[in-house]
Amino acid sequence: MRVTECGEAVGFNESIPGAARLHLVDGVALLRPEEQVFAAMLTGFANQQLARNLARTTVEGRENTVKAFAAYVNAYPWHWTPAMVDEWLGDLRSLRELKRSTIRSYSEAVRSFCHFITDPLYEWTATCEERFGTHPVQVVHEWNTAVHVQDNEADAKKRAFTKAELHAFFAHCDDEVARIRAFGRKGWLPAFRDATLFKTAYAYGTRRNETRMLDAADFGRNPHGGEYGEYGRCQVRFGKAKKGSPPKRRGVLTVFDWTPDVLDEWFTEVRPLFGTDNNPAAWPSERGLRIGCQRLNSRFIAYRKALGLDDGLDFHSFRRSYVTHLIEDGWDPRFVQEQVGHEHASTTSLYTCVSSDFRTRTLRRHLDSTIAAALQTQPGRQT
Repeated sequence: MRVTECGEAVGFNESIPGAARLHLVDGVALLRPEEQVFAAMLTGFANQQLARNLARTTVEGRENTVKAFAAYVNAYPWHWTPAMVDEWLGDLRSLRELKRSTIRSYSEAVRSFCHFITDPLYEWTATCEERFGTHPVQVVHEWNTAVHVQDNEADAKKRAFTKAELHAFFAHCDDEVARIRAFGRKGWLPAFRDATLFKTAYAYGTRRNETRMLDAADFGRNPHGGEYGEYGRCQVRFGKAKKGSPPKRRGVLTVFDWTPDVLDEWFTEVRPLFGTDNNPAAWPSERGLRIGCQRLNSRFIAYRKALGLDDGLDFHSFRRSYVTHLIEDGWDPRFVQEQVGHEHASTTSLYTCVSSDFRTRTLRRHLDSTIAAALQTQPGRQT
């Protein structure tokens, strides 16, 4: 029995997820040793991450990044050097113009892989010494990777809709449904679905995947908001998760009086036309269980371009707009924070893109109250 640095007791090396002895048999000659050892390393790396409860998409993404780096430098991990990382990341930034957060995630994938294969507990260094006469080292260091220096590194172009832009966007959604239907095309059903989905994302401030993964059963009554009928709340079951944790859940209360009418028309009149007797998804696909993210993106971009709106608006702008518009309309910031599922008020504040008009009105109100108070305290003035 051994104890790791974290104080966790583990068995012999061959019982550790990802250990070399689980994937390579001692004394057995390999036909393509370098290729097979690298493949075994990747399998062990995947098992180690799955044991940490990381999402399969995260595991697959890191594996693909490591493969891409190996292909770029045309070398196996036991021959990697920090200079190779420098050149690779430099090309990613200068040639592909990737975002800072994307480059950081790529370097983190390689760093995690190197940390795994250089950990003595997994015995990959000993295996490489035995088979190739050399061993892997950590090649991603503080001096050749970007440092995370601020909380919010989102693209500065990204913003919320103004209320006028949002109204124009939703009007265009409805016009497209009417236009397609007037030509007698079947495409009006998907267009209607996507229009309702966009409105729902704004109505509840939900992220793209949160919205996409909603089921019809996730909408229900709010006993303290009877005027909203059967659509007084929305149960989000696939909220953004932390690493190694399942998706977060939260209940979002309906706040806009137009929301129940939009949802009722969809669920009672239009959605049944998709033939959804055995499909629980709120937004069924024509060919599958539910609509995919790529389809939502393409529809959104098409509408945005048709309206001549800038690319600072994306699907997440519905969520930014929800926060911004509620704050502008005087809703309690703590209520808004709970609605969107933020643990910290500072996170909600990053989403708040209050307009200059709102700030002007707020400033004017405080100035007026200050002036009124000063007048009331003037000598000889009756209060």
